Amino acid sequence: MKLIIASNNRHKIEEIKAMLGVRFETVLGMREAGLELEVDENADTLEGNARKKAYEVFALADSMGIMEEGDAVLADDTGLLVDALDGAPGVRSARYATDGHDDAANRAKLLQELSGVPFEKRGAHFATAMVLRTKGAPDIEATGRVFGVITEKERGENGFGYDPLFLYEPAGKTFAEMNAEEKNGVSHRRNALSLVLAALN
Repeated sequence: MKLIIASNNRHKIEEIKAMLGVRFETVLGMREAGLELEVDENADTLEGNARKKAYEVFALADSMGIMEEGDAVLADDTGLLVDALDGAPGVRSARYATDGHDDAANRAKLLQELSGVPFEKRGAHFATAMVLRTKGAPDIEATGRVFGVITEKERGENGFGYDPLFLYEPAGKTFAEMNAEEKNGVSHRRNALSLVLAALN
């Protein structure tokens, strides 16, 4: 059985392979599977975007005749939800400041929006919605979360996106101050994958 990840992000593919490789003989990114597709992530929710990606990538792969019984497509969408901003940027996380994916501009806008908000009211969480669409089996949907606090300035050089602003309090570090192993051990994506794996089992 094979699993196609609806992404070409090497780090994401390796993380998923490490967890779900026990259930699938082959784990491939879209490029490795020979799939060329840009999915318009225009749903109103993270779950909606993950579902849209899973369905469209699955349909393309199936139409090419590369999906056999038991083969699956896994898609995800991730957002940062800030309590003081009523859950913003949420589904707009990647396009918070501009229509492009400008991480630095997104972080700058978030800090501006939270200007003057005290530490105890800067709670936030990352959420990753995942949809596993399998040929010949029901869909599996899961959402993993990790809770933290938005710092008042950027800290750390690792990671991407909002990681320099997301303080994971049990470790006393932002995600950007953690190495990949530390972050992957507690991340929202890891929590979502654990739920998917539990459902598979």
